[in-house]
Amino acid sequence: MLTRPLIPSPPLSLSLAAHLLTSYGSPLYVYDGDRLRQTIRQITQAITHPQTHFRFASVTNGNINLLRIFREQGWGLHANTPGDIYLGRHAGFAPGQIVYSGSNLNREEMQQVLAWGVTTLNLDSLAQLRLLGEVWLGMERRSFHPQPNLHLGLRLNHPALTGDSRIGVRVDEFAEAVAIARQFNLTISGLHFYRGTGTNATRAFTQVIQAVVTIAQRLPDWSYLDFGGGFGYPYHHNRVAFNWQEFGTALTDCLQPFNRPITLVIEPGRAAIAGCATLLCRVVSVKWQDGKQIVGTDTSVANLSVPSVYGSYREILPIPFASASPRFPTDVCGNTTYSRDYLGKNCQLPALEPGHILAILDVGAYGYAMSSHFLHCPRPAEVLLENGSDRLIRKREDYSILLENQLI
Repeated sequence: MLTRPLIPSPPLSLSLAAHLLTSYGSPLYVYDGDRLRQTIRQITQAITHPQTHFRFASVTNGNINLLRIFREQGWGLHANTPGDIYLGRHAGFAPGQIVYSGSNLNREEMQQVLAWGVTTLNLDSLAQLRLLGEVWLGMERRSFHPQPNLHLGLRLNHPALTGDSRIGVRVDEFAEAVAIARQFNLTISGLHFYRGTGTNATRAFTQVIQAVVTIAQRLPDWSYLDFGGGFGYPYHHNRVAFNWQEFGTALTDCLQPFNRPITLVIEPGRAAIAGCATLLCRVVSVKWQDGKQIVGTDTSVANLSVPSVYGSYREILPIPFASASPRFPTDVCGNTTYSRDYLGKNCQLPALEPGHILAILDVGAYGYAMSSHFLHCPRPAEVLLENGSDRLIRKREDYSILLENQLI
């Protein structure tokens, strides 16, 4: 069983944190490129099946500089939306390195995805399959050159395995899906399995592998398994972490008996990138209420993932962190009067003062990607640390961003 330490250490020294805030302002997203590469390598090495391709789920983080790290490490891209593909193209991914596994594209969006050259698509419904066929047929008729082969998969909806989900195609629809594809001279060759967001229990994946593979064989031309996303990350320390080695062994053992090559696609997102980032901010006010410390900061919930969607807990540490200092129940609050503007509640922190630096840990996934202009707050800058140096990878917004695209 893999767990994280009970008491984490601050990811940055006081001198480095102070340097970064002085150079780039506060609040500030800080990414550790070396740690990201290490995590990518650990996940890659855990799965030894020979025809395995990793595709980073860029819904979790779309910064071009971070996407390039995944590309340099040999990963491709999992796209949930056309916007993911757009960013991936600008990060240098070739169309063949991008897998689209989304839902509910309209005709113009489907045309755009295919025009970008993406040829591996896991589809969410019979209606999307039919739309793709119509668009593809129209493109073939207009083209003077042979169109590349499409690799089409179905996103699986099987309540016993996927739970109550809106996503995917039921098994009893497979025959109709195959017939629709053949109408357009296309083939269904893949099955995509999505376990659900943020699952840390390795067994939740390993115990269903055989069932998913058995279902995949109901597709007459099955040749690839996209055992997709949902891999979790233990934001709470001393909690169980996903065991990639155990998962990789189970997958490899299950696919080994086939007398023909089965391509395996894995789409980590949160698990790969969450732990490489820290949101730095400064304390701007402190007050005490009935023995509880109320700490105000210069950031807000607008700069973190939506709590109702991806959970509100993140470890918060002062920099420097003195483990022997007395600690007090502390609410860490944002710089608005929004009643739910809490970055952390009932944290155990030492007595703080204005000017102190706080580090909000593990914000690489659904951090900046889900930040917004809610509360009319400009978004922070992003900085990448690599080989002992730092560089700006996204500029800080100013208040002029709030007027962008408005007609006055």
